[in-house]
Amino acid sequence: MTGIEITALLAGKIAPLSRGESSGIGKTILSGRVKIGALGIEGDEQADKRHHGGSDKALHHYPADHYARWASAAVDHPLLGAPGAFGENISTFGLIEDQVCIGDRWRCGTALLEISQGREPCWKQADRMQWTTLPKMMVNERRSGWYYRVIEAGVAEAGEMITLIERPLPEWTVKRVFGLLIGGDWKREPEALPQLAALDLLFEGWRQHAVTLMELS
Repeated sequence: MTGIEITALLAGKIAPLSRGESSGIGKTILSGRVKIGALGIEGDEQADKRHHGGSDKALHHYPADHYARWASAAVDHPLLGAPGAFGENISTFGLIEDQVCIGDRWRCGTALLEISQGREPCWKQADRMQWTTLPKMMVNERRSGWYYRVIEAGVAEAGEMITLIERPLPEWTVKRVFGLLIGGDWKREPEALPQLAALDLLFEGWRQHAVTLMELS
């Protein structure tokens, strides 16, 4: 697969949200060479380390392709004029959820990244953008973005390429897995749940969620 140009690399500091809780969802664009370590971009922060960050959620990639859709629903929203509205660390055009798969390995600059899961939007996304229905819309439209774990540390810079190196699970696109586990598609395809529960390259929390859904099916 031909490489996709990195539009922006981003990081953020912990800051309060309107509820009084803190979050690192607010990201700003970085310039120059950016260090990527085992826990993500150097200097990036997460307030809630139970649900954000860590080795399986080291980097969040959100397609800039989706910004036009959200801008059509929220004309002139101040955060939709540049990457960072969705708390992403990596922004690109030309790569969306049905074109990437769980377990994909991507070379990002000199770092090697592996897709671990889709990103499930929560109330912090709504709070940051003052848009209460946005998380539900993101789920319904499967515009989730995804997370990487870092296999090899390295450096990267906007304008460089992110390139697919390996695709061991082509049948498990991020869009499909997100739809099954978060969007409710498991009700139409319950036979997929045991397969997801046994999928070693899927984030452990989502594998356990598949087990929970199996008990309901």
